[in-house]
Order: sequence, then structure tokens, then C-alpha cells
Amino acid sequence: MSFNLATILNETALATPDATIHTFMGMTTRYQDVDEQSGRFAAGLIESGLRPGQVVALQLPNLPQFLVAYFGALKAGMVVLPLNPLLKAPEIEYHLTDSSAALLIGFDSFHAEAAKACELAGIPLYLVSFSQDALPDGARPFADLISAAELDAPGGDIRASNADDTAVLIYTSGTTGKPKGAELTHFELYMNCSVSGQLFGARPDDVTLAVLPFFHVFGLSSVINVSVRYGGGLSIVPRFEPGAVMDALERDRCSVIAGVPTMLQAIAQQDTDGRDLSRLRVAVSGGASLPEDVLSKFEAKFGIRVLEGYGLSETASTASFNRPDDRRALSVGKPIWGVQMRVADDQDRPLPAGQDSVGEIQIRGHNVMKGYLGKPEASESALRGGWLHTGDLGYRDADGFYFIVDRAKDLVIRGGYNVYPREIEEVLFAHPGIAEAAVIGKPDDRLGEEVVAVVVRRPGFDDLSAADVIAYCKEMMAAYKYPREVRFLPELPKGPTGKILKNVLRDG
Repeated sequence: MSFNLATILNETALATPDATIHTFMGMTTRYQDVDEQSGRFAAGLIESGLRPGQVVALQLPNLPQFLVAYFGALKAGMVVLPLNPLLKAPEIEYHLTDSSAALLIGFDSFHAEAAKACELAGIPLYLVSFSQDALPDGARPFADLISAAELDAPGGDIRASNADDTAVLIYTSGTTGKPKGAELTHFELYMNCSVSGQLFGARPDDVTLAVLPFFHVFGLSSVINVSVRYGGGLSIVPRFEPGAVMDALERDRCSVIAGVPTMLQAIAQQDTDGRDLSRLRVAVSGGASLPEDVLSKFEAKFGIRVLEGYGLSETASTASFNRPDDRRALSVGKPIWGVQMRVADDQDRPLPAGQDSVGEIQIRGHNVMKGYLGKPEASESALRGGWLHTGDLGYRDADGFYFIVDRAKDLVIRGGYNVYPREIEEVLFAHPGIAEAAVIGKPDDRLGEEVVAVVVRRPGFDDLSAADVIAYCKEMMAAYKYPREVRFLPELPKGPTGKILKNVLRDG
């Protein structure tokens, strides 16, 4: 079957050419403009000698040029590889060589590391620049890839890709070895944005806060693709800074907030006096477990519902979701349309419903990746038996709602008892003096592992001690669960989406 994901842009531009696709720094851009620019970019890629199926790497922050390059590469029948702008040269070079990327499009503010990587990989570097200064030696301007003519107006002659061709390569975090490139197809990404958008009622008049990194599957699939698929607008914010986010929410009349729990927590702490945020109607949370305390405070602050979902890079973003009229606190909802989930034991045997039946979450459906690029053994292991093995631990209740207990790698086994960090973190978040919390395990000669809480004090609670935290936890949970050690930090280490990096805490 012939299908190209860029159809979502082309069709929306044909239906509503003058509608706003994005607002950036107060400037609005129409759908027909991005459709035309991406068509010229597609023509430019082909004129530069690239062929359908080759990989185009994008190492850009949240900028309008990301959308032009993203949809343009798709229109040309090529594969998009989004990369974190903060990667260092050896990391960039690994991704470029592992994917056999043909070129890299970067941002002039981060050019030094990108230039080193491109030289090592032997590929050209094109830079997006807002400066009038000359580009560094060896780099070419992004504009050089914008052809004088589109492939074929309007919107470019979208290349007839197969629906199961790889459209996007999303590299996993690599916390257990080198990152692996999850191959996501045109059909998988189309189905995921179509079904997900329908579930929370995406509308053409929506303006979605676009602060989640575009290079991450959450920002790419659940923000860009959903908005474009349903003809909405994006309020593009290059990086998360609470004050700038609040300004964008008000200035651009946002109706949808998409973020990870740490973002929602920071937004909920902002002063809203005098701000007109009346268009806000829904928030979507994903990327990590949403603490109940954060959920309740955010909803009380803004008077809107927070819908939590669950997914991975390997599932094109969303696998399960809470519906506006069918949700449960602390749950990641029910599987989305066309997707099946189950809880299985270590022998891949399905477990019954119930909080005592904790096992690995396994997924199958239209959203599951083809596999990991060039890694057949890893692909076979992850997809054995026709199910994606997520490595996440959870359970299903009698009504079909799924609950994520923890990552299997984050489980702490203390004296033979399974201790789930998220359960303890929920308790810690409810303490009035704790702003952030993460629970990890550390090796222990006697018990195998010991429970450690890493916390950030709230302002005004400088005298909160480790003994205070331990005593509080002792009152709230069984003896084998409460932390015996408490570490205080000014802030917790976070990844590009705001997800807490427990591997850094463990290594530290």
C-alpha cells in the first residue's frame, strides 16, 4: 500500500491553506507556506543527490525550520533521524554512522560538536542560522537545500512511499548499552497521531503548547503530528523555562498543554494572577509516571483535566491513554484503538487482573516498531512471540485500566522483597517540604539492595533533615519499603524532556 506520512500536512494545507500552523516569537505561519517550503526542501534534497530511503539527520531545537525539514524529507521519501542538539561529537558521530545518515541539519549555536561529528562521519553539515555572521568553515546554509522550485505544486509531489517503509528513526536512551534506532513506519506514525488525537478530542481551533522537544517521540508524534493531522496550531517554545511557557500560553491563546510531570509541576507553581488563560481546556501528560500530588495541584490551579498516557519510542509514542470521560488517577488508561496490552510473568504467561499480579507490560498493534535498525538479535528479543517487551512493570485492574509500577531496571529488591520506587515517590511528593523526589537502590552486602531517597527541598524548608524524611516515610509504609538513606540535592538531573535520570543518580 502506498502512503506517505507527509500527507497529513498536504491534506490540511489543501483544506485550510490560510490556517495558522505555528506561532514562533509572535510570528504566525500558514499551513500553505509550510507545505510549499517543505516541498521546495524535498526538491532540494533530491537536487543535492540524495535518494529515497536515505537518512536525513535533524539536530535542531524547537524551531519552525524543523517542520520544514521534517515534512520535506518525508515528502522526498527519505528517513528522518531527529537528534538532541546537546549531544557531543562522539555521540552525534555514533548516531550518524549507525544510521548511515547522508547529511546533518544543525543549528549554528551548537555547530562545533556537529561539525566534528560530520567530519568524522564524512557527511555534509547544513546550519540553520538567525545571525548575519558568516557560517563556520565547512558548513553550508540551510537555505541551500531550499530549491527554487517545488517537486510539483502544490505542496510538492509526495514520493509514493510504502506504508511500511521507515519514516522516522528514534534512538532509544541507551541506558543499557549503546542507543538503538527504533524504525517507525509511515503507517504506524499516521495511525498513532490519528487515534491519539481523536481520543482527547483534537480540534482545528486548538493551539498546542509545543515545548516538548521535537526530537523526542512525544514531541514529534503526539504534538507535531497530532496538531497537523487535525489542522490545529502550535505555539513553539524552543526550551522549557516556566516564565516563557506562561507567556506563550497567554500570548498564543493555547488550549492544549502537552508535557512530562516535571513540566506540569513547574507550571503549576507559577503565578497566574492577571493572566488570561481561559482557552486552556486539557493537558496531556506522558514520558514518566504522573504523581497524584502533581495531578491534583495542576488541575486545581488551572481548572482543566490532565489526561495521562503511556508509550515508548518503540510504540510511535502512545500505547494507552485516559479518555476525558473515562479516566482513573495514577493509571495510564486503557489501550488505544487497535492496540493490545497485557501483563505477563517472566515466562511470558499472561497474568490476571489485580494489584497483586505485577508483571511486564507487553504490547502489540499498529503502533509497534518494525525493529531496531541493523540489530536483528535485539529486535528479535524485544519482539519475541509477537509482543513488544517493554521492560516496564505494572498491572491491570478489573476495569481494564493499566498501572505502571516501575521500570524493571528501577525495581529495588531489598532482602527478597520487591520495592517499587514509584510507590515511595508518591508518598514523598505528598510531603509539604519536598519539591521533587526520586527513589533508587544501592548495593548492600546484607540485604542485596537498600532503598535511597533523593529529594529537593521546597523553599522555606531548609531545616528538613534526613531523619525527618525517614520518620515521615516510616509512618506511611511497611518497614521493608521506607528509605534508610536520604540525599538532598538542589535539583534532580533531568533528560531533554524533563524526565528524571535515575541512572545518573545511581552512578553518582
